[in-house]
Amino acid sequence: MSKSFEVQGIIHSIGETQSFGQNGFTKREFVIKLSGEGENPSYPSYVALELLKDKCSLMDQYQLGQEIIAHFNLSGRLWAAQGKPEKCFTSLQAWRIESADAGFGGGMSGGANIDSNTGNNNGGNGFDVSDFTSTGNNFDDDVPF
Repeated sequence: MSKSFEVQGIIHSIGETQSFGQNGFTKREFVIKLSGEGENPSYPSYVALELLKDKCSLMDQYQLGQEIIAHFNLSGRLWAAQGKPEKCFTSLQAWRIESADAGFGGGMSGGANIDSNTGNNNGGNGFDVSDFTSTGNNFDDDVPF
């Protein structure tokens, strides 16, 4: 089982969906310029991610220059040709894309839901944001860190 990661960045490029083999395997690559906390805009980092199979359509709703959060798994393969040194190929396989400006509760729609009865923003998840943001709450969640 692989660990899941997420990264925030601005879309630099979006490739076309490509098909490989007779089974119809599809792949789509995109590149983001990392942004968010800890990133130095003077020294930008660009990261290539890929979408596989039915996930290729996730980038259809996004455009160049838009800031996103990409959830991905880290994957790697070894390859050795006869008489040649072994090589390792690493890929970042995205499985969820969401707009970075979606706010708390995000989701892929990029919008927030306002409760018509209370006027509260529930972020599309059925919870009132104020349930999680109030200060002075002595909440102990038993998490050791």
